Amino acid sequence: MLLLPAPAKLNLFLTITGRRDDGYHNLQTLFQFVDYGDTLRFNLAPEGELKLTNALASCEITSSAISKVAPEQNLIIKAARLLQAHTGCGQGAHIELTKRLPMGGGLGGGSSDAATTLLALNQLWQLGLSIDELAILGLRLGADVPVFVRGAAAFAEGVGEQLTPVSPAEPWYVVLCPNVSVATADIFQDPELIRNSPVLTLSQWLSASWRNDCEPLVKKRHPEVAKLLSWLVEYAPSRMTGTGACIFASFDSQQTAEEVLAKAPQGMSGFVAKGCNQSPLISAIAQKK
Repeated sequence: MLLLPAPAKLNLFLTITGRRDDGYHNLQTLFQFVDYGDTLRFNLAPEGELKLTNALASCEITSSAISKVAPEQNLIIKAARLLQAHTGCGQGAHIELTKRLPMGGGLGGGSSDAATTLLALNQLWQLGLSIDELAILGLRLGADVPVFVRGAAAFAEGVGEQLTPVSPAEPWYVVLCPNVSVATADIFQDPELIRNSPVLTLSQWLSASWRNDCEPLVKKRHPEVAKLLSWLVEYAPSRMTGTGACIFASFDSQQTAEEVLAKAPQGMSGFVAKGCNQSPLISAIAQKK
């Protein structure tokens, strides 16, 4: 049995630098993990059987959205099937997901779940694949999966797969989750999305003002996000993560972050978490070996 975390990520900045011929977008972003996320439990099962059960958190968006996802379309099952097909492994697994991260929140929950599945089953099934091999497989599941597999804070380019390890500050974050779900595909297909930001070097970015090119569009489409950003910015500079809808701000201490969260508008879900340049998943995997 393996019990492992699937931590959330934050995009500390995100800019879109162009649209590719294949319809995808080139971007620049800085990924950092936090010590909060989903949890997955893995047990061996016979004859290639894969079974996923959900222990849903209280988030209504998560509960309603995940219930509509067919098992074979869930990234956890897709990751397990991909690993079976790639290695010819005949073993199976029973997987229990405790879902805390909202879907459509920009926290990378689905990608993180997939990465945890790849790392966990590689160990549980004793496949011996390297991190590089698992990251390449993960890219077939989604552009964000490799960063979760590698487990290091990173400056990302291309579609998000070209990773350069970095070590930004590790503050405490307040993360707030508006009661809306944002579809990434809808944002990237919208003609109003900013697509012409200049390409900067990592050193230029580390001294620049950070922003999220998706934020103006999401604020226009979802006034709830705009309203919440206006509230949080009264306490600290705030931004959206990914394509939204979750927003965040950083603080020097856990106590200050918790005091701000306690003042959040009534009915608003959120959490306080520590920034981590090494994913909690990598630490947990190392302890299981």
